[in-house]
Amino acid sequence: MYVGNLTYSVTEAQLRELFEDFGDVKDVRVIERKGFGFVEMGNVEEAEKAMEALNETEFEGRTLRIDEARPQRPRTEYRRY
Repeated sequence: MYVGNLTYSVTEAQLRELFEDFGDVKDVRVIERKGFGFVEMGNVEEAEKAMEALNETEFEGRTLRIDEARPQRPRTEYRRY
């Protein structure tokens, strides 16, 4: 799952602890100084449960935005003529 609107000080351990209430947390990655991260749950049901419960809730003073993670789009090359 994509977890957005994080404070820059949030750690992977804090995010893991938040999501553990909803099931098995397989992986947590916080992208430093970007305000977002990713959480992988044990199965789809656990992920949906966490998403429903935590989306638009406050965590560390910010309102979380949680959505299904999507593959990164390839960057298009800009050509100069």
